[in-house]
Amino acid sequence: MLDLRRRSLVRRLVLIAGIWTLLVVLIAGVFLTAQFRGAAIRRFDQSLAVLTDDLYAGSTIEDGQLRAPVLTDIRATRAYSGRYWVILARLKDGSMRPIVRSRSLFDSDLMLASAQIDRLDAAPGKTQYFDMRGPQDKPLRAAAILTSLPGYAFPVVFLAAEDRSPIDADADRFAGVTAIALLILGGGLLLATVVQVRFGLQPLFRLRREVASVRRGKAERVEGVYPEELEPLAGELNALLAHNQDVVERQRTHVGNLAHALKTPISVMLTEASQQPGQLAEVVERQAQTMREQVDHHLRRARAAARSQTSGERTPVEPILDELAVTLERIFQDKAVEIDWRCPEDLCFQGEKQDFLELAGNVMENAGKWCKGRIRADAAPHGEGRMLLTVDDDGPGLPPEERAQALKRGQRLDENAPGSGLGLSIVDELARAYGGSVQLGESPLGGLRVTLDLPRAEA
Repeated sequence: MLDLRRRSLVRRLVLIAGIWTLLVVLIAGVFLTAQFRGAAIRRFDQSLAVLTDDLYAGSTIEDGQLRAPVLTDIRATRAYSGRYWVILARLKDGSMRPIVRSRSLFDSDLMLASAQIDRLDAAPGKTQYFDMRGPQDKPLRAAAILTSLPGYAFPVVFLAAEDRSPIDADADRFAGVTAIALLILGGGLLLATVVQVRFGLQPLFRLRREVASVRRGKAERVEGVYPEELEPLAGELNALLAHNQDVVERQRTHVGNLAHALKTPISVMLTEASQQPGQLAEVVERQAQTMREQVDHHLRRARAAARSQTSGERTPVEPILDELAVTLERIFQDKAVEIDWRCPEDLCFQGEKQDFLELAGNVMENAGKWCKGRIRADAAPHGEGRMLLTVDDDGPGLPPEERAQALKRGQRLDENAPGSGLGLSIVDELARAYGGSVQLGESPLGGLRVTLDLPRAEA
């Protein structure tokens, strides 16, 4: 079922205008055709009325017999010419008997139907108009008058008729021309409506583009001058953006204060434990170190969640991958690690640079720890507003049953490997904070493949 609430404003306005235009054009076409046909028939009736009047005025009674006048209408003398007249006597039994008729009838008669006779009886002396069939079954338009003549025994009907085919043909031709003209007019009106709607809604389209620019990080607020109907909406959008930015800044401040409040006591505990060796000190130091890692983890997650609420940041991906590749090749130079990376120049991550550094850095560093010597990183657009960062290595990889466990916080599948076990967990939670995901799979190089699905800033 068509839901007009979900249709675009342009389509809705054009649809309403189109239906209204079609209705008006249809009514106008029917009305104009009817008026033209009616006017043509009235002119036709006037000509027939003149003929019946001539018959009535020129007829005479001689020795009780009705004599028709001599008419000069040549068409009435030519057989089946389409112009006919007849004088009928209304007998006492109600039937009609032709008295005199035009030569154009030849061997035919014009006979009235009972309904037409009743109309004449109901208004004697008044001309009546009606349609009938004539010689050769042609459609006729007829005019008749029922009256009495002094000296004649029966009422008399003077009847004149003419082929109405030319009228019908003219009316049909007018209807066709009118339909074409009205269709052209309707098409022009509909086109004008489309242009008017598109032009009238341009400020709304411009507002949408500016909001999209803010979302993609190309602008910080909605600028420009808008009509008075849209000016309050633009102001409310800017107020909402400012409010969100203020909320994010307050969250960042709280996160920083929390980090300072927690890290200082933990550092004191670690310092005191290191200065007083013993079993208790080892327990305190181990647990304090765990607390520091957990604080770092959750504060990082909180900062990412706060930053992900703002979409104004655009981070070019290519220079970060280049920087990471150079740095990690130096870090793992003892393994002669070679990092091959590919990325389009215009690809941008929709978020802060520090977050993308942490995402890509953790994944590529993890690959450097486990690889034998080769790492490949590919970044590319993926669908609308998304990008994929795929990192492959030639290390031992992970069995399918261990891949989900590798993303859990603090899980270390090899206790001899360096690190706290938070790397992939941080990547997973940071990616989720940006509405993305992390997938682990088998690499074509033989090791592990890590695929990050992240938001992409539109060009």
